[in-house]
Amino acid sequence: MALSPQRSNLIAMTSPYYDSIQLIERLHRHFLDVLKVELDRKNIQDINNVQSMILFNIGDDELTVGELTIRGYYLGSNVSYNVKKMVENEYLVQERSVHDKRSIRVKLSEKGIELKNMITEMFARHEERLAGTELSAERLNDLNATMRMLERFWAGQTSYAGSL
Repeated sequence: MALSPQRSNLIAMTSPYYDSIQLIERLHRHFLDVLKVELDRKNIQDINNVQSMILFNIGDDELTVGELTIRGYYLGSNVSYNVKKMVENEYLVQERSVHDKRSIRVKLSEKGIELKNMITEMFARHEERLAGTELSAERLNDLNATMRMLERFWAGQTSYAGSL
């Protein structure tokens, strides 16, 4: 039995599943706002919050743009464009692969390492502030386990078998 469009919209808008989807999206935006405030506080104007997270996720590795895209989830982000801007602003160094001349690898420059360290310090400050609050490590671990289950569920929905 099919639901009417009005009934299905009401169910979606009041279900815990739909609430979770909306909350994940809002949390992501809030975190990017927090990172933007941190960049502004440090008077860093030549990189944006999304680029900063891409840079942070590169970390100590040397990756191709393709590997970076697969490794991270950069919603609404053109990774190639952002990498180009970070190279132009000297946060990343790009080099041709010794093994495959068609492939370009990127790694953090000294300036990029400084920014990565600043973000690491911000995370450490946040963790210190969380200590003693209701957001205990145990609760965060439970939350992360739930989100991983949801991630596996969604990954299954995008495969051919999940759509049957």
